[in-house]
Amino acid sequence: MRSAREQQYGKEADAGEPASGREAAVTAEGLPGWLDPVAQVAATIEPPQLSRFLPPESGGRQSAVLILFGHGPSGPELLLMERAGTLRSHAGQPSFPGGALDPEDGDPEGSGPVRAALREAQEETGLDPSGVQVFAVLPRLYIPVSGFVVTPVLGWWRRPSPVGAVDQAETARVFTVPVADLTNPAHRVTTRHPSGHIGPAFLVENALVWGFTAGVIDRILHYAGWEIPWDRDKAVPLDWRS
Repeated sequence: MRSAREQQYGKEADAGEPASGREAAVTAEGLPGWLDPVAQVAATIEPPQLSRFLPPESGGRQSAVLILFGHGPSGPELLLMERAGTLRSHAGQPSFPGGALDPEDGDPEGSGPVRAALREAQEETGLDPSGVQVFAVLPRLYIPVSGFVVTPVLGWWRRPSPVGAVDQAETARVFTVPVADLTNPAHRVTTRHPSGHIGPAFLVENALVWGFTAGVIDRILHYAGWEIPWDRDKAVPLDWRS
């Protein structure tokens, strides 16, 4: 039996069938067992459990990101990218693939975010969306500094495809991070934004993952039961490479 979110976003997906941008199907059937805790959390989690930054009643730019889980040489992993340092928004920051919804993506209240997440991921990393099984859609969140209303889309990389920076003007690099590295207390730190906001961060793959991306990863690890106690007093400045 499908969850409410599965019924809303995908109506005709066969069990285990990967979703393409055209189909925008969502199903949690046929996932590897280690992803079950994430799928279970996604079916019930409420917006305030993910972030204190929630969308305004009106306004904001509708967007979506793809939180893509795969299985690599070191076990379960996540796909991330590093934005080009010349971009006007979030320059040089590691992030999930994603971006604003286009009109052709469809209804932001329906399957639009799923289509947008897969389309943007293909445009930014070159991945083949037909190899991705979208298994859940999380509640909308908000990035105040850029005004984006973000829908996180969860995917299982059922059939991995080659990835890399498609346009160096937008993407500096594309990389995967083992979940074991993300849960390792030695890689966990906190950062303080110039605005005063303090949040979780990860030192992985020669990158400091912070901000919105780190916050969502932190909450997924916590609610999926994967979190290992770590030193929250260990702080790293945002200019940690200097």
